[in-house]
Amino acid sequence: MSCPDTVKSQLNVSRETLDRLETLADLLQKWNPRINLVSKSTLKDLWTRHILDSVQVLKSAPANADHWVDIGSGGGFPGLVIALMQQEPEAPKKVTLIESDQRKCAFLRTVLRETGVQATVISERIEKATPQNADVLSARALADLSLLFDFAERHLKASGQAVFPKGARWEKEVETAQKSWSFECQVVKSITDPEAVILKVGEIKRVGSHTP
Repeated sequence: MSCPDTVKSQLNVSRETLDRLETLADLLQKWNPRINLVSKSTLKDLWTRHILDSVQVLKSAPANADHWVDIGSGGGFPGLVIALMQQEPEAPKKVTLIESDQRKCAFLRTVLRETGVQATVISERIEKATPQNADVLSARALADLSLLFDFAERHLKASGQAVFPKGARWEKEVETAQKSWSFECQVVKSITDPEAVILKVGEIKRVGSHTP
């Protein structure tokens, strides 16, 4: 599935990276009827809704992270896309994808094999996986912010940064999370959805009487 010209300029990636992303798009279209990696209704806007939306997560995060961990990777957004961008100037040195669904893990590994990209796929529940000590932690459409902070407590190093794409209700999620957590939060406007943002979060710490 070729990238539309209207999206190419927004992606701003090398030809090699674009080829890998097109391989991902092709494989996703083949696998999706069997596994439902993304909502069928969004397939026609795959390049904007899923791929460009994931690329902007990398471009919003600290460049050249030693270890990027994506939790609840599902169909590969944003984590697999970030792994496929390994030739780009801001790419992380190592990418780990955590996904409990074995069939989705098979898809993730197939795309990595077909594109010749190195990344680690961990087939476990996020709360059971070995702590990853990530420099950057990402998750998309996985859980509300408070639960994401539970996962960050396990997998993100103290000096690391989380990058969480969020939809129109993001302000409510931040407000709710502040009851149990203290954190620094920077808001980046999404380029794919006028109501969406990317939350860049650091200094995440539990507060009050809330305990694990």
